[in-house]
Amino acid sequence: MHLGALGVFEADAPDAAERAAGLLAARAEGVPGLRMRIRSVWLPFGGATRAPVCAFDPFDHVRIAAPASDFHAAAGELMQRPLDRDKPPWEAHVLPGADGTSFGVLFKFHHALADGLRALTLGAALLDPVDLPLSRPRRPAPAVPRRPLPDPRRLPGLLRETVTEVGQALGIGTSVARATLGVRSSASLTSAATGTRRTAGVVLDLDDVHQVRKAVGGTVNDVLIAVVAGALRRWLDERGDCSEGVEPRALVPVSRRRPRTAQPPGNRLSGYLVRLPVSDEDPLVRLRRVRTAMDRNKEAGPERGAGAVALLAEHVHPLGHRIGGPVVAQAARLLFDILVTSVPLPGVGLRLGGCPLAEVYPFAPLARGQALAVAVSTYRGRVHYGLVADAAAVPDLDLLADSVRREVDDLVALCAKGAGLETGPRAT
Repeated sequence: MHLGALGVFEADAPDAAERAAGLLAARAEGVPGLRMRIRSVWLPFGGATRAPVCAFDPFDHVRIAAPASDFHAAAGELMQRPLDRDKPPWEAHVLPGADGTSFGVLFKFHHALADGLRALTLGAALLDPVDLPLSRPRRPAPAVPRRPLPDPRRLPGLLRETVTEVGQALGIGTSVARATLGVRSSASLTSAATGTRRTAGVVLDLDDVHQVRKAVGGTVNDVLIAVVAGALRRWLDERGDCSEGVEPRALVPVSRRRPRTAQPPGNRLSGYLVRLPVSDEDPLVRLRRVRTAMDRNKEAGPERGAGAVALLAEHVHPLGHRIGGPVVAQAARLLFDILVTSVPLPGVGLRLGGCPLAEVYPFAPLARGQALAVAVSTYRGRVHYGLVADAAAVPDLDLLADSVRREVDDLVALCAKGAGLETGPRAT
């Protein structure tokens, strides 16, 4: 359950990577969220909490690696290493570029510490200061004395709350069951859990995506999801796996954080379940089907479907998480086949030690038994796809990355042709 991002920075001096590592460590000491580790508690029985570490050493988390000629090859090896659960579960690895003109930084968080938006807030706090509209100061809640037992005067209200929560849990559970009835996992996207990781990245022109969106309708996110469907079709056919009849279930996470309130710790997520129309030959038909499915999900809201498992968890006693967590982890492939998530980034240029951030590839967690996860971010007029795969199951991840590029080229060409325009070669 590691999530993260690989940032590629332009180096302004031969020692830029070393300076960046020093800055990351120095700034980490002043970010309270990075001092938090996960520890068990007595009450509620089976529960856990986030607690600050007193003897916090940032150099336990910020490390500089050997020079790398391929940042993604290095990132894959680092993403597969387990995080130390006795320490705050995050790391920042500085990867000097072999050519000296760039360096990479891999930020890595455990999902128990933060979801995508929260991780973005923590990571941004380590970069050069900018005016990021990510959060607003919140007035601390007044301290409430803890009682060993509930106040008897509150028992009727607690009983009503419990009944309400049970009802909500049953409703969500029923919707989850309905969403998964009669569906089967896509064998090409499932694998035995080897623990190995491989990453790849794709950079696209955001103007191309807008051109498709304006021609066909829908949202930018609809186009980005449809590109994944088309890329999977190309990849499956070219690697010798037939794409006919393949319609994997994509879980599309939905943030439940309100704008400018990315600070609360932990996770605020639900999700939509979308069938990726991989088997359709026509790229425009695939896009229209994705748009229809997303519109249907938005009308129903994020509290229905397989993505509502995140909400269901809020109504389960902590002991239930301890007992049922391993079972649910094994059952992820029964709920969905692939994770496709979008991580928003600020529109301003980010820097570290004065070095501009040129590329940023988000990495989503890879559930047990699944072979591939896709994350997408837009930054400074470009779209960055971050691909994470089980290295043993997907040794040809670069072929999938190339399929993403070609799928966008075809969509743009089709839309331009329909509008009576001529297209020429474009840089991607």
